[in-house]
Amino acid sequence: MERTEISSLGEFGLIDHLTKNIEHQNASTILGVGDDAAVIDHFGKQTVVTTDLLIEGVHFDLMYTPLKHLGYKSVIVNLSDIYAMNAVPTQITIALGISNRFSLEALDEFYEGVYAACNKYGVDLIGGDTASSQKGFIISITAIGEVAPDKFVKRTTAKKGDLLCCSGDLGAAYLGLVFLEREKKIFLESPAVKPDLEGEKYVIGRLLKPEARKDIVEFFETNELMPTSMMDISDGLSSEILHICKDSELGCVLYEEKIPIAEETRSAAFKFELDPTACALSGGEDYELLFTISQEDHDKLVLNEHISVIGYMTEPEKGKKIITKGGSTFDITAQGWNAFSSK
Repeated sequence: MERTEISSLGEFGLIDHLTKNIEHQNASTILGVGDDAAVIDHFGKQTVVTTDLLIEGVHFDLMYTPLKHLGYKSVIVNLSDIYAMNAVPTQITIALGISNRFSLEALDEFYEGVYAACNKYGVDLIGGDTASSQKGFIISITAIGEVAPDKFVKRTTAKKGDLLCCSGDLGAAYLGLVFLEREKKIFLESPAVKPDLEGEKYVIGRLLKPEARKDIVEFFETNELMPTSMMDISDGLSSEILHICKDSELGCVLYEEKIPIAEETRSAAFKFELDPTACALSGGEDYELLFTISQEDHDKLVLNEHISVIGYMTEPEKGKKIITKGGSTFDITAQGWNAFSSK
């Protein structure tokens, strides 16, 4: 396969190469790549901004993550944060740290995924930066979105008695990671052994190619629903529930039997003798939306089969509890992703 050294283009040549096919999709994008800074105008709407940093060996493993999938996922994790504010993403910028392990063709593959995500979600790539990295691949993406004045949703504004809800299903991405880590270990010990991922397309797909819940935010707007609080589920359901409880100064009751878990996820969990509920509570990287909503809006919620009511908010003194399928009550504990753990 042809390999073009990135150094042969220089920084500006590389930027020109990676951005030559950009077509803007949003009227708010006044000026994109090519100047010292981009210019955007949201025409009276409020602007939402988020940044995410992804580091090779910490957030992703290139032994089993195709570069095209990595480009796609890198965009999605940022768009998910914008949707979690009840906003619509419109622009992104990308900064990359690249070692000389990577060829121009490898970067093209990464950008294929970036552009695929931008096209699917109607987002414009408007700038960024590239630099040399001594080791590994470093990705920093900033996403910008817009929201009607005072329609953004925070984590601090849940109310006692609100329904606790989430989109989609949970735990799949974690099981995908477990499978891929198992196959990596086998490969390192016995390179001649072929990967055995038969029947695990769903959970592996949820890890390598997640989607942001644009549809849920559109459902809210269409049905005139306004969550009282919201965030995306990136670090595990239990961790995110505790964030909303802490920030809104409330307790909650979560029902184990109401947590949405796909059959493919249950099946994958049982293969590893793992508890599917534990995977949903602590797994992370699902990029679903967790939100609270007034009980008065329950009848509108049931119109959407992708939304589950999983509990309700209580007075803070009642604590943060999970009621198991067997009827036992336990404190909710956060055992999900810790960005600064030594593991």
